[in-house]
Amino acid sequence: MVKTVLSFVLAIALAAISFAQEIKFQEYDLANGVHVILHQDNTAPVVTTSVMYHVGSKDEKPNRTGFAHFFEHLLFEGTKNIERGEWFKIVSSNGGSNNANTTTDRTYYYEVFPSNKLELGLWMESERLMHPIINEIGVETQNEVVKEEKRQRIDNSPYGGLIYGTAIQPYLFKKHPYRWSVIGSMEDLDAATLQEFKEFNHKYYVPNNAVLVVAGDIDIKETEKMIKDYFGPIPKGEPITRNFPKEEPITQEIKATEYDSNIQIPALALAYRTPAMTEKDAYVLNMISTYLSDGKTSKLYKKMVDENKSALQVFAFNRAQEDYSMYNIFALPLGDVPLQQLETEIDEEIKKLQTTLISDKDYQKLQNKMENDFVNSNASIEGIANSLARYYMLYGDTNLINSEIEIYRNISREDIKRVANKYLNKNQRLRVEYLPKSTEEK
Repeated sequence: MVKTVLSFVLAIALAAISFAQEIKFQEYDLANGVHVILHQDNTAPVVTTSVMYHVGSKDEKPNRTGFAHFFEHLLFEGTKNIERGEWFKIVSSNGGSNNANTTTDRTYYYEVFPSNKLELGLWMESERLMHPIINEIGVETQNEVVKEEKRQRIDNSPYGGLIYGTAIQPYLFKKHPYRWSVIGSMEDLDAATLQEFKEFNHKYYVPNNAVLVVAGDIDIKETEKMIKDYFGPIPKGEPITRNFPKEEPITQEIKATEYDSNIQIPALALAYRTPAMTEKDAYVLNMISTYLSDGKTSKLYKKMVDENKSALQVFAFNRAQEDYSMYNIFALPLGDVPLQQLETEIDEEIKKLQTTLISDKDYQKLQNKMENDFVNSNASIEGIANSLARYYMLYGDTNLINSEIEIYRNISREDIKRVANKYLNKNQRLRVEYLPKSTEEK
């Protein structure tokens, strides 16, 4: 009887989560190719206006890396109708905030305004798209900004090479442009001409390579009219074709050593090339990451940090990407524990996944965690706007904002075992010893 009641309560709770999480939206295309997604939520007088461009570091040329991230900065410089240096002043003086970010696959800009400033947000994003000013002074200014960012995040930051992939990607990829980091090479940016920057802008920052999301306290009909007025006149760009080279499978463990002058404690990194973000197996790998290292009761943390006292920290994550993903496991030893011991303990847990089904209790705990994360990812208007753009652009299915949790619910314990056997093998991985620079032989 108790079991029946508990099952009923759980079913009601899951149904409530599903109902509460439903995000209503409308989407359509302008004649010039801009894909528009609208989400109306009048519970608070705020609105997010965002534009995601389908351009990331993988769209760069081998000797001109860093362009996409550079444009994340450059397109705040000013436009035909927004004077240089005025962008952030306009936003803040109207009670708003804004930001942007770049990945291997896309670049995302957004503003959050009081809802009575929606038209301002639409005008500013249309200006960025239609009338950007790309000149020498802007390029020189942002070149210094990007260099300082690289110094802060990678060159002078502990474990920066692991966090930002510069110590991982060149080994994991030999042909595909995922082999370089998002921030790219400063030498490449220095060598680039103004004309090359203009050509990159002309090719990728065009209506037919963009998705516009407006979410929050809006009136749909009024918003549609403003979008048509501000974005409709922008000329369509040339069609963009992509044909990236395929990677050969990794069949033998790749071993590498990297040095970091900012650290005193070494680190072990194990990295695997895994399938595209849209594949079911990528979702399974997300669940495996949660199982292994999300929280103090996760398998690796409990074993290595709590019980064996062999690690200061350990974490695993699947970095989902459009063409290939990267599954990473990083660990820092405690005291004089050798990196080989960390590797052995990690491999023991992976072997358990490959040979034994996880327990029903752990499986249910995992499902609950995925439910919770799914709900929390869309707990704000900003989060919803980001999700709508990402699901449309990178997954080709905007409604994943409502249905993605069903993918996780349909992943079985057998799927977890299967995927661990398919991708997390020693002969398919990169092993990096990430050491203090002081230990490098002269």
